[in-house]
Amino acid sequence: MMTDDDDDSSTRKSPSTAVRWADLADLILIIAREIQFRGYSDERAVQLSQSEGMVMRHLVQHAAATPSQIAAATGLQRTNVSPVLRDLEKKGLIERHVDPQDRRGVSVHRTLRGTENYALVRKEWGAAVSAAAGGDTTNLDDAVALLKAIETGLTSTRPKGGDGPVRGPARQQHI
Repeated sequence: MMTDDDDDSSTRKSPSTAVRWADLADLILIIAREIQFRGYSDERAVQLSQSEGMVMRHLVQHAAATPSQIAAATGLQRTNVSPVLRDLEKKGLIERHVDPQDRRGVSVHRTLRGTENYALVRKEWGAAVSAAAGGDTTNLDDAVALLKAIETGLTSTRPKGGDGPVRGPARQQHI
């Protein structure tokens, strides 16, 4: 009589594609948290919240942006961008400039310190991830390409409103 323990590995089923994608998503979240959790060894590095990091990442790619553009690009609610910008300004990483044509409008620019800090923390993130992988670059280009495609797909289908998970359609209340 054959038991489950006697079953040879060739007859075992591999996890479904949905389970493998879920495993990948879970690992991405764990890795992101571990990178953020470890902090920085270089004392010049300025620690950023997740929202601050998203804003700085956007400003590294775009020399200047309005708060509304930053909100749209990062998925943050417009009302939450202002406190993030205030905190980044206090840390010396950004500057806000009044629009000369429309005195009510502001544009946000990264400072030299903001640019240097982003480069510094990216270097530390890369070193941490490389060390965790034992320096193995065998599948590095494929991993980066897959993660970039996932990032592009997720941001291009981002629900409007940002700043949190969507819980499904809002229930209509009958009065």
